[in-house]
Amino acid sequence: MRVALIHDWITGMRGGEKALEVFCEVFPAADLFTLVYLKGTVTPVIERRLVKKSPIHWLPMAGRLYRQYLPLFPMAIEQFDLDDYDLVISTSHCAAKSVVVTGRARHLCYCLTPMRYAWDQFDAYFGPDRVGALPSALLRPVLAGLARWDRATEGRVHRYLAISQYVARRIALYYNRESTLVYPPVDTEYYAPDAASPPPSEPSVSASPHFLVVSALVPYKRVDLAMMAARRAGVRLTVVGSGPERQALERLTGDGIELAGWRSDDEIRTLYRSCTAAILPGEEDFGIVPVEAQACGRPVVAFGRGGALDTVIDGETGVLFGEGTVDSLAGALQRAAATPWNPARIRAHAETFSRGRFVTEVEQIVDDTMRAPAGTRW
Repeated sequence: MRVALIHDWITGMRGGEKALEVFCEVFPAADLFTLVYLKGTVTPVIERRLVKKSPIHWLPMAGRLYRQYLPLFPMAIEQFDLDDYDLVISTSHCAAKSVVVTGRARHLCYCLTPMRYAWDQFDAYFGPDRVGALPSALLRPVLAGLARWDRATEGRVHRYLAISQYVARRIALYYNRESTLVYPPVDTEYYAPDAASPPPSEPSVSASPHFLVVSALVPYKRVDLAMMAARRAGVRLTVVGSGPERQALERLTGDGIELAGWRSDDEIRTLYRSCTAAILPGEEDFGIVPVEAQACGRPVVAFGRGGALDTVIDGETGVLFGEGTVDSLAGALQRAAATPWNPARIRAHAETFSRGRFVTEVEQIVDDTMRAPAGTRW
């Protein structure tokens, strides 16, 4: 069986790339296709592949400015030659799910989310305050056209796999398709409590609560909300991450609130293990950071919408706050700091999102899909 893996773009190890890494391990002989590839930004498991790139890859500064080429994505993704493949697996949050496959091939889409900026987050990426009034006005009909194309090509997928119940609802809303829930893989063997220094189970009166955000610094992640809420709650906060919002967020630093830039996996794991709790301040499709933190035995304070409803159990593995306001999040931080958490219980919950579980589910779904008659759609 010849297998092709399709990924929108490969420019860093985010949640989608972590799923792609496991697909590469499960299908070691698969060919890998992507619109843009920035070498040196992902793990050796992906780097070792011969990556087949679209013409967009060769355009000026495509590795950093790939979103500027969004209008070209439909044409580029449809040009990939997949005639020789029996199984195509796309990990898609943009255009990858719209590749063209043959009548005998089966196409599984591991849907990270339907295209956010085309459907419901245009302003977060291309609003007037992001790109300017005129460019925003010019881009709006372009993205509306992309949304129509995204909807029109949903039938190119034989079976959708959703990363959360939230994404499953989005697939139903925008594509009118059912999906199978398969949570993303989390490396719960790597992200684990420090055996030499177990995380505290009881809040310390003397210790100053110290919270952690690990996130790309982009508007919809709401890192600014976490920083303002930490100041309101009188707690320390370390923000790990990089992105275009860093300069704007600098004004919120001070008094124990710091931007630490990006850090290695080892450094992030150490921060998980020692924090009072990790924070997920915005609405996420899944959110892999909360599970990594819980795998290290630490609770999570998360906005009670989106993927956090799948990954955080309020009062057992963390605190869910109901409104995207400073007061609501500040109150949740204070509640988390005062709660006696059970690290073993938190860790056990995280283990239900392990890589092993992901591999088992994917292999079963592939077997079922390949046994079904050609053209079967779920």
